Amino acid sequence: MTDVAQSPADEYVLDAPRLRAFIDQVRAIQREQTDPRAVTAAIRPLFADLLADATWLPRQYLEPAAGSGMGSGIGQWLLYRAGDGSLALSALVVPPGAATPVHDHLAWGLVGLYRGEQDEEVFVRDDDASIEGTARLRVAERHHLTPGDFYELFPENDIHRVRTTSDITSVSLHLLGIDNGCIWRHRFYPDEQRIEPFRSGYVNQPCEESNGKTE
Repeated sequence: MTDVAQSPADEYVLDAPRLRAFIDQVRAIQREQTDPRAVTAAIRPLFADLLADATWLPRQYLEPAAGSGMGSGIGQWLLYRAGDGSLALSALVVPPGAATPVHDHLAWGLVGLYRGEQDEEVFVRDDDASIEGTARLRVAERHHLTPGDFYELFPENDIHRVRTTSDITSVSLHLLGIDNGCIWRHRFYPDEQRIEPFRSGYVNQPCEESNGKTE
C-alpha cells in the first residue's frame, strides 16, 4: 500500500468560535474564487464585521512585545494560519509613537484597524529593481486610520509603513493569503535607497527554518 501524505493541519492559536466562523467563511470563498481581487471583494463585509466585534480578541493579543522582529516593541501575534500556507490572520500591536519599518507583504491581503489610531504611508518603487540591494522609493499615498477602517493589499500598493498616533497602542488585524510572519520578504530604507531581506516572525509562534531566503 502506498502511503498518502497528509496536508499539515490548520493552526488556531486563538481557538474562539467567532474566529472559527470567520475563517470557515474565508476558506469557502478561497475555494470558490481564484482571482485575488474577487477574493478580497467577497471577504470585505466579513472582515468589517470582525473588526467591529470587540468581544472575541483577548487582552493578551493587544500587548506590545519587546525584542520582536519589527523592533520598537511592535508585536505580531499569530491568531490562525492554514496548514498549506495560503492564509494567515494576525494582530499587529504598535506602541504609541512607534512606527513599523517600511516593508512589503508579497501577497493579497486585508488590513484593518481594531484599536487606536494610525497614520499609513504607501510607497511605490521608482526604479526597475535591477540592482540587487537597491530600491528607490517615493511616498504615493498617506492615510489616517481609526477603528473600523481597513484597506486591501495588492502588488501595486504592497509597500508601506504605519505609525501609531493615538496615546494607546494601536492594534490592526492582518488577513493575508500567505503565512506573512514566516516568509522572507523585504525591508526598505528609503533615505538610503537600500533594501534587505526581512522576516517579522510572530511573538507567540515559531517559524520553521528553511535552507534559503526568498528575496
